[in-house]
Amino acid sequence: MRRRTTPESTPTPRPWNAGLDGLGFGGDYNPEQWPQDVRLEDLELMREAGVNVLSVAIFSWATIEPREGELDWVWLDETMDRLHSAGIRVALATATASPPPWLTRRHPEILPRLADGTVLHQGGRQSYAVTHPVHRDYALRMTTRIAERYRDHPALAVWHVDNEIGCHVSRDYSDTAAAAFRDWLRARYGSVDALNQAWGTAFWSQRYGSFDDVLPPLTAPTFANPTQQLDFHRFSSDALLDYYRDLRDTLREITPHVPVTTNLMATAHCKGMDYFTWGPELDVVANDHYTMSADPERHVDLAFSADLTRGVAGGAPWILMEHSTSAVNWQPRNTPKAPGEMLRNSLQHVARGADSVMFFQWRQSRAGAEKYHSAMVPHAGRDSDLWRDVVDLGKALRALGEVRGSRVRSRAAVVVDWPSWWGAELDSHPTQDLRYMDQVQAWYRALWRLGVTTDLVPPGADLGGYDLVVLPTTYVVTDADAANVAAAAERGATVVVTYFSGIVDESDHVRLGGYPGAFRDLLGVRTEEFHPLQDGVSVRVVGKAVGGEAGADLWTEKTRVTDGTEVVASYHDGTLAGRPAITRREVGSGRAWYVATRLDEAGLDALAERLVAEAGVGPDVVAPAGVEVVRRWADDPATRSGQRGSTGVATSWLFAINHTDADATLGAAGAPVTGVELLTGDAVDGPLVVPAGAVRVVRVG
Repeated sequence: MRRRTTPESTPTPRPWNAGLDGLGFGGDYNPEQWPQDVRLEDLELMREAGVNVLSVAIFSWATIEPREGELDWVWLDETMDRLHSAGIRVALATATASPPPWLTRRHPEILPRLADGTVLHQGGRQSYAVTHPVHRDYALRMTTRIAERYRDHPALAVWHVDNEIGCHVSRDYSDTAAAAFRDWLRARYGSVDALNQAWGTAFWSQRYGSFDDVLPPLTAPTFANPTQQLDFHRFSSDALLDYYRDLRDTLREITPHVPVTTNLMATAHCKGMDYFTWGPELDVVANDHYTMSADPERHVDLAFSADLTRGVAGGAPWILMEHSTSAVNWQPRNTPKAPGEMLRNSLQHVARGADSVMFFQWRQSRAGAEKYHSAMVPHAGRDSDLWRDVVDLGKALRALGEVRGSRVRSRAAVVVDWPSWWGAELDSHPTQDLRYMDQVQAWYRALWRLGVTTDLVPPGADLGGYDLVVLPTTYVVTDADAANVAAAAERGATVVVTYFSGIVDESDHVRLGGYPGAFRDLLGVRTEEFHPLQDGVSVRVVGKAVGGEAGADLWTEKTRVTDGTEVVASYHDGTLAGRPAITRREVGSGRAWYVATRLDEAGLDALAERLVAEAGVGPDVVAPAGVEVVRRWADDPATRSGQRGSTGVATSWLFAINHTDADATLGAAGAPVTGVELLTGDAVDGPLVVPAGAVRVVRVG
């Protein structure tokens, strides 16, 4: 491993978008797939579309080095020079995202393995074990070569390390990974006795006499040790991050002035990496996101991903490194995007903090596994609706250039916690049907439907600026994080905790004395026993908090309340009829709620509406259903915090995105919208009409 650079030892790199005028626009560019005449046409088309940034050389290792030690830079030199001449900035990749065939043939030991021992061979991509020193040496060598060759190239804007690290192999069970896991455990626990204590190895005769005896959680006769599984999740995320750091530090040693990033996949579907630990390691956070065509509410999933990316970035603007112009190639049925959907998708990301909109990829491939994945230049070419939409998007982004650097502010937060995601879905639990992200997204969607802009933050985040904090199924909780949440309620926030939260400490040891463990005193409740419901079984919950009556399924609990805790909804039927389902307790200047079951959508919407009203975090501009309204604020230190009681005034940009097939009007009920609409140039002073499927962006102030 390389010597680590630190903020103290590394000069501050320039901004990634230095030299760009306004927002970034472009995508992955793979000229090595095309002959010269097409490459020359690309430059003409890029000028027509207004492209100003491209990611280059992501999968170019075998092109640059077709045989070991034989290097071909001509095509890349030519590409960099041409793009610079065209005024296009480059996110230059380390070219390490897929090792060339000669490398895996000579060194098959670098190939990763599944838990059952299956070797993942060459022929796709990411056919490498990040912990293997041979692969690491080759990757560092390639990174060094590229950095030294292009360190002073005027087109170079930012380094793009590898690509979607961990996308296909987030868990490697090879012998090298096992050795690295043991080293990680030694560093974490210090002694094998401490490991045995943390893993509870007195159970099932699992006690270890030496770290050398420890393996990853390989396929076994029955359930693996749960803390071993949880720690392997942690280790695997850290191992992937360590790989990124090594390549990043190589780049920093050679080009300390150039920022470094990699494209994350901060979505509700990417369980492998704890991105809150990754964010501080990136000079600018970049993310890839693809909508699921079968999901009629895919725009809400997009909003979730964008807000999660902003949370990983600590609230700073970020790069949308990849999304699709239309259909992808990897879903069961790859439906094209509807008219206007690409523009709505793109501007949703911008509304929620992206300062660049990029796609996979620039030109749709003729061959290979992704040849049916849409691109900015489709197979149909220039004479196509898709190309015309790309050109229109470029115009829209140029019109919105002034929002660059501005930030989203929110007074509501939903806690997202990767250790709880990993831990809550381990085996041998009260139910195997619990899916952590289902509950997180259910709460997020309920707030989205109410028009509430929401930050997604880890449990240890500074919660001081939030008036509403929701913790869905936060299963693994440290003492420090539990105290942080309690302090938010004491300060005046409305804190909401849901079922299967606070149950275990960081070692996956149950907090004794009654559930919900770490939050028991805060909430004023004590659960004696979980009562998960069988598949297809539901109960009714009654109380004003759920709008009178609501359905609930999956999870119930035998819960008692302590003095001072109010029961606001109870089970109406089932074995727990009459017992508390939802409770509320005054805490300091705030309130603490407990939701002990999974409510149906109507019940959750009613509860969320009450919580939003209680916390006072409702939207300042109310929109019709299906119209998304988000505001970005000028990054003025006097007004950026969004703290309770802030009276600062700053310029803001109101994004209104109409996801419906009917025109919508905002600001018609005594709250007019006043400013300039940037996409049309029209002045606005009164109701704002947002046509069906369209977007409007108003500069206010």
